[in-house]
Amino acid sequence: MPEESFFVDIDCYQQKKNGQNAFGDCFKSKRFTDEGRLLAVLSDGLGSGIKADILATMTATMILKFMEEGKDILTATEVIMNSLPICQVRKISYATFSAFECMDDGNIRIVEEGNPDFIHFRNGEVVEHTPRVITSKKFTNRHMHLYNFKLQPEDRLVFCSDGVTQAGMGTDEYKLGWRREGLIEFVSSELKRNPTISSSHLACEIVKEAIRKEPEKKSMDDVSALILYFRKPRKLLIFTGPPYRQDRDAEYSKMFDDFEGKKAIVGGTTANLIARELGREITTEKYNKGMLPACSHMDGVDLITEGILTLTKVLEYLNEGYDRWPDDAAGRLIELLLDSDVIEFMIGSKLNQAHYDPDLPLELGIRKNVVKQLEKILSGRYIKKVNLKFI
Repeated sequence: MPEESFFVDIDCYQQKKNGQNAFGDCFKSKRFTDEGRLLAVLSDGLGSGIKADILATMTATMILKFMEEGKDILTATEVIMNSLPICQVRKISYATFSAFECMDDGNIRIVEEGNPDFIHFRNGEVVEHTPRVITSKKFTNRHMHLYNFKLQPEDRLVFCSDGVTQAGMGTDEYKLGWRREGLIEFVSSELKRNPTISSSHLACEIVKEAIRKEPEKKSMDDVSALILYFRKPRKLLIFTGPPYRQDRDAEYSKMFDDFEGKKAIVGGTTANLIARELGREITTEKYNKGMLPACSHMDGVDLITEGILTLTKVLEYLNEGYDRWPDDAAGRLIELLLDSDVIEFMIGSKLNQAHYDPDLPLELGIRKNVVKQLEKILSGRYIKKVNLKFI
């Protein structure tokens, strides 16, 4: 980790317009761990359904690609703003967007065009920013708002599509929609109730609350909420599989015990090894939930599960995606994973005879393959920092 030891936690939760098969909003992001840089775009396509999906996806993809190639965020978004056509009937953009580039030291540049203005929360209060306004040379009624400032620890930024702020529009209670004021009031209440709520959970709560404002509790537009939370990283260490060299069991067990953050053991053999080396007892829950073996407990460890079956099920759940994870060993491990920012895996290389196929090279062993797939989905879809250490 960089010396500043801060982490940019972002996540986006979305709901399609009721009755549509495609999302009309698009979220894209990419983290450059070595550079301490995070890029993200939330775009809202005109209308809904397939057409909106294409417009939003095209806009978000192009902006992210330009920024990824090193173009300045203002240059990248200005090219997009001047390139995207305007609907000749409604005289508005075919797609709107919010884009930002955030560094691990807290420096952030934000560009918005057409989306609701982002909201900056600091110490329970809303911080207002005056933007630099850039007008399109081609379309004089199209304006971009550019912001450049530095985040402080525990700051949060809320970005959204107008499906959030316009929720409930036309109803007796929300004639003009939920609006920015209603969103601020709700987020303030959530932060007061749960000051350490993750970006994932807060984004989900915002979208669900927006949909509750609609007459039939059904989304009348595409609804998206993107949250940025600047904080000290939440770290997790997962030890799975015994080390290749048995004479180093004590060394790795102490390394595991000394880790500053949450800890999980995946695998019965690994758990017994650590319990032996640290002189601790393991207790197993009486009842297992679902088809997976029950979880176990040990002092100083947040979760102990069975090995390869649980890891495989975790990968399956993450690939499927759920609003709520099943209440079994894999679901509990996923909760730990997604609530963490920096995830370290210690992967033992000693072969487990129960799963060993002599026709497979060691590198293609089941555990290693599953962990590498987990690393890919956690760092890609869930924007985590993941490090693998084979021992």
